[in-house]
Amino acid sequence: MNLDEKVNLLYEKDSSETYQNLLELECLSESENVLYDYFDTFLEMMRSGKYIIRVRGYRLLCKQAKWDIDNRIDESIADILLNLEDERPTAVRQKIAAIQDVIKHKKELNEKIRTRLLEIEDLKFKDTMQPLIQKDIHKAIDLIDRNVYEGVCEQ
Repeated sequence: MNLDEKVNLLYEKDSSETYQNLLELECLSESENVLYDYFDTFLEMMRSGKYIIRVRGYRLLCKQAKWDIDNRIDESIADILLNLEDERPTAVRQKIAAIQDVIKHKKELNEKIRTRLLEIEDLKFKDTMQPLIQKDIHKAIDLIDRNVYEGVCEQ
């Protein structure tokens, strides 16, 4: 299966095959710059009416931070941060995990990301999900804080 077919499979209904495909594309994004050309596709997926498509697009878009020499994430950061929240708590948790790729590779955006993370409204979710989302937020903020500390120490 070529890359176009793998990306198109992301629009399919949720199945183990589709999920495996997502994981393969994420792993590929870690090691090679072959999906950056799909940046606009992932950005568009993020805006889908279907939450699973939004999450897949968000996860893969954030994975492209490592390869973003054109600063397309910087240009789209308002939209990316707006889409950090979702109506589904599992989607929010996956997006908070995904934004950590941006935190690692686009340190100049960390304060904007921190501000947005602190604005996430978790009270609309069940009591059982709220502490999990808060834990995810704190983990991402801790990563930002470590990035800041590393930057100070390197100077």
